[in-house]
Amino acid sequence: MTLDFLGNLQRTHMCGDLRVEQAGENVVLMGWVNRRRDHGNLIFLDVRDRSGITQVVLDKEVSGEAHAKAEAARSEYVVAITGTVRRRGEGLGNPNMATGEIEVVAKELLLLNEAKTPPFSPAEDAIANEEVRLKYRYLDLRRVEMQKNFRMRHEVARAIRNYLSDEGFLEIETPFMTRSTPEGARDYLVPSRVHAGHFYALPQSPQIFKQILMISGFDKYFQIARCFRDEDLRADRQPEFTQIDLEMTFPTQDAVFRVAEGFLKAAFATTGVTIPTPFVRMTYDEAILNYGIDKPDMRLPSMISLTEELTPELREALKVEKALPVLGFVIPEAGGLSGTQKRSMVDEIRKIFGDCGLDFLDVARLKTNDAFAPLAEAIEAKLALGATDLAIVITPKLGTPAKWNHDGQWIYKRVGALRLEMAKKFADKHKRFEQTGTEADYKFLWVTDFPMYEWDEDAKVWNAAHHPFTSPHEDDIKSGALFNDKGAVRALAYDVVLNGTELGSGSIRIHRQDVQAEIFRSLGMSNEEAHERFGFFLDALEYGTPPHGGIALGLDRIVMIIAGANSLREVIAFPKTAKAIDLMVDAPTLVSEQQLKELNLRVVGRT
Repeated sequence: MTLDFLGNLQRTHMCGDLRVEQAGENVVLMGWVNRRRDHGNLIFLDVRDRSGITQVVLDKEVSGEAHAKAEAARSEYVVAITGTVRRRGEGLGNPNMATGEIEVVAKELLLLNEAKTPPFSPAEDAIANEEVRLKYRYLDLRRVEMQKNFRMRHEVARAIRNYLSDEGFLEIETPFMTRSTPEGARDYLVPSRVHAGHFYALPQSPQIFKQILMISGFDKYFQIARCFRDEDLRADRQPEFTQIDLEMTFPTQDAVFRVAEGFLKAAFATTGVTIPTPFVRMTYDEAILNYGIDKPDMRLPSMISLTEELTPELREALKVEKALPVLGFVIPEAGGLSGTQKRSMVDEIRKIFGDCGLDFLDVARLKTNDAFAPLAEAIEAKLALGATDLAIVITPKLGTPAKWNHDGQWIYKRVGALRLEMAKKFADKHKRFEQTGTEADYKFLWVTDFPMYEWDEDAKVWNAAHHPFTSPHEDDIKSGALFNDKGAVRALAYDVVLNGTELGSGSIRIHRQDVQAEIFRSLGMSNEEAHERFGFFLDALEYGTPPHGGIALGLDRIVMIIAGANSLREVIAFPKTAKAIDLMVDAPTLVSEQQLKELNLRVVGRT
């Protein structure tokens, strides 16, 4: 087959742009053959580009040459068409296509390039084998759904950038090649050819640099920044990802919240959704006590304390531990289970909790016992149980250990985990996780006042719950808790959460040298070690550092949620697998001995 040259032919319209208003116009379209249908003297080509699809008619009587070329065309061939737009015949329109009322009658068809039979067709709505999709990502990205996701990503990023620019933030880039600093995950290291045995690190975040920009007097900084973390992957985590990163001088928490809420509102507005602001706020302790997790999903009812309803006498009769709280929650529309189903669910709950001594209390069964009926009615009232709802009450059995974790909140966390597990199990009944593209689908909140430190039971030491530049509450400095009671110290740290997903974290930073030194000491870091790791930053603190703070949100996660996708891989153009492999380019890979020699490296065990 002889392929055509494009010559001086220029495209006049994108494939998705044509409407009945263009009927009678001569047009030039270019794109890929999405589908081909041969009806003898009439051949129909659905021609696709990133804007959409137009049906092209190759009529043998109009142009025998174009019709002959269409006989050779196949899916994913690259073509150019010159022709005339016409309205489709009565009853022949396609309401599922934006261009469904028109078609283009071709006068000329150019076959610009042929294509092998692809391992899957970009015309398919879904491809089951994700590994095949990732290996042939250039084909996968041609699919309508993927093109839609990346148009959306572009619009979201543009809206955020415009909003922050209008708020007086300056977009400033920070280095990709920097020094390794401890920030909670392993660094990706880059060996230096010039400085043998020395390494750069790819940034886990621009944290220190954005603080230095505040010291430098830039007042308001932002960046849509690439970040890198060598950690285990999952559906909402990739080794390289994109953050909306910002920092401000002289801020209050409220100021940071207002800015973040503003650009999120702008981002969601690109899809026609108006999200209400300000967002709900709750402290870390409130989140744990009411939801059992520091990123609550507000689409479902919270946990309810039933501790007071179970008197000492009832606890003894039901063999419930005297010292621990009793918690209940409701799964909407999930009631009406049979006895067999309830017993099966009890077994599932026990598997989830393991041998920690917690048990399931069947409220419906409790009502059949005269002695416990008043208790069951009180529980139903406090849970606001509807006729079609399922009530689950978890009671610590006698002998349950009073503390499993240093913070004593383990029971709330365990019941909170069960709440989410049961909500997913009955998701088809309560429909709370379905997206309809309205503001009701999105439940935002701020979680504040996180613990400053986390206790490592194995090492018997306190670790920073966030990065070591997070400021403690001023009250906890003044009271002496910072020095004497680390478990009680609260951080000026905050997370923004959407539907149970952490979108981003931030904090008011430490700007005083004495406080920063104390934080390093409290983490077991000597002055020498602190200066070895962060000397340049500690030096900068000595030259008039203003109070400052900021936040970083995951752009990938925001777009994933707006798109209704279940994985970041649907909104990142060239993602890695769960094993951090790029199947398309086959990375990571071995490099030559010559490259290793130039970098003064040797791979142990390599033959």
